Amino acid sequence: MGSVPRTLELFYDVLSPYSWLAFEVLCRYKNIWNVSLQLQPTLIGGIMRDSGNQPPAMLPRKAVYMRSDVRLLSQHLQVPIHFPKDFFSVILKKGSLTAMRFLTAVKMEHPEMLEKVSRELWMRVWSRDEDITEPPSILAAAEKAGMSIEQAQELLKRVSTPQVKNQLKETTEAACKYGAFGLPITVAHLHDETHMLFGSDRMELLAYLLESHGQRSLVGYGPHGCKELDTTEATQQQQQSLFSHVRRHITRDAVATTCRHF
Repeated sequence: MGSVPRTLELFYDVLSPYSWLAFEVLCRYKNIWNVSLQLQPTLIGGIMRDSGNQPPAMLPRKAVYMRSDVRLLSQHLQVPIHFPKDFFSVILKKGSLTAMRFLTAVKMEHPEMLEKVSRELWMRVWSRDEDITEPPSILAAAEKAGMSIEQAQELLKRVSTPQVKNQLKETTEAACKYGAFGLPITVAHLHDETHMLFGSDRMELLAYLLESHGQRSLVGYGPHGCKELDTTEATQQQQQSLFSHVRRHITRDAVATTCRHF
């Protein structure tokens, strides 16, 4: 038998460009890394309040660095990020509450559409400088992602229901319990260990964790302390080699050879 997929949870908010970067890398590598990726729509405002943190754009030097950093990362990972012209209004005033409730409803009712609808909302706010707060905008994003207008309208009606509100609150609280002070965070559940990694730039560390835990799952020990080799050792050794390669080469060229979306 092959190795069992490990579970990764990505807690994200479409208001966060770094969340988009982490989202795309994980979506590209999830099959290669043999991981089960669980997308967790989360409200970044709730995490900021709970942790006492504040957006980097509120600090002038961080704001300048963030623009340069995101620009370089978007080129490196080939994710089409462009800052909104009225950045402070879009990010700090309008927020993403309705959008994240809508994604929560999508996950509850049509989880197979969550990846595509999330991506389209990021495309609107971070690539085309379009609104994600008004109902017509959210419906347009859902329809462009491939959802029927009837499905999208029904989900939009649910964003104000207690079930959706409570689910988004619970997911945000779960992120806080893992230690989140911002987004994105990736939570790796590897055997009996849980690791929380903050930011979009921890992929090499994540690959290292997956590789090191993969070694223990590929080569075990029998009841008498004798080493047992899995019957598919050759294939697993190839996967192990791929882990090492990706850990060393998470670059634009490496990403370009995987499942691209743009």
